[in-house]
Amino acid sequence: MSEWVTVCEVGPRDGLQIAHGIMPTAAKTRWIAAMAAAGLREIEVGSFVPPKLIPQMADTAQVVQAARTIPGLLVAALAPNLKGAQNAYAAGAARVTVPVSVSEGHSRSNTNRAPMEQVAEVGRIAAWLAEQPRRVILEAGCATSFGCSIDGEVPTAAVAKVAEGLARAGVDTIALADTVGWGNPAMVHERVRAVRAAVGDKLQKLHLHDTLGLGLANALAGLEEGIRAFDSALAGLGGCPFAPGAAGNIVTEDLVFLLESMGLATGVSLPELLATRELLAAGLPGEPLRGALGRAGLPKTFHPAR
Repeated sequence: MSEWVTVCEVGPRDGLQIAHGIMPTAAKTRWIAAMAAAGLREIEVGSFVPPKLIPQMADTAQVVQAARTIPGLLVAALAPNLKGAQNAYAAGAARVTVPVSVSEGHSRSNTNRAPMEQVAEVGRIAAWLAEQPRRVILEAGCATSFGCSIDGEVPTAAVAKVAEGLARAGVDTIALADTVGWGNPAMVHERVRAVRAAVGDKLQKLHLHDTLGLGLANALAGLEEGIRAFDSALAGLGGCPFAPGAAGNIVTEDLVFLLESMGLATGVSLPELLATRELLAAGLPGEPLRGALGRAGLPKTFHPAR
């Protein structure tokens, strides 16, 4: 059997939060169900944020409840604070991801808190979740781990410090996020090593954007460092509304093609996944869809991992 790599689809959350239009709830749930049927077993379906800030996420509770009925799907949602986490729990999310920016500027813009204040908020979320009867995975995403379009360079030591604080706060897993897509493979090697030295196996995932075209190269660097979980978005949708210049996520189809071509199993059927682009296009007419595989199609030489 091939080594397994987990691909978490974040298009319904990260992808739609800066879309020009608002995808109807029914279209979202059809799209999510189709991606799950194609083999994606983890999907971040929305975020529990004030609708006045991100109106695309106003129906997240409904979407979570619908996605929960899909057999075998881990339903994840983003929550920036305790109230959001409580709403995610009430809706039935199996994993709650809390964004924690390493840079001061993005942290203030995104959550109106300093980085370590947001780490303290994560601690409150962890304590509250520990008291609940249903087990929910708590993930922290270290935003701007590779640079910030507000503050500029982000030191590796600052990333490790925030990650260490999150580990002490009680998170189950940590992801390093290249929020604005300024990372490169050398930075990925360096920061993964530094954070792993600080928090050990709690570092499990990379959340990569493709602003400068280095997203898949950075994913490969992560693989070389032992990372076996990645966030990505169908058709390369996404970006942060509170980070100027942030472009789309790495393309799920292209990431799966890279992994499967290298003999790393994802459980995803690429023909079925490519077909879900049509549902995305129908639900968001006029939204640009990216991706090399979407343009070129599957080559005849492609053999999925087994």
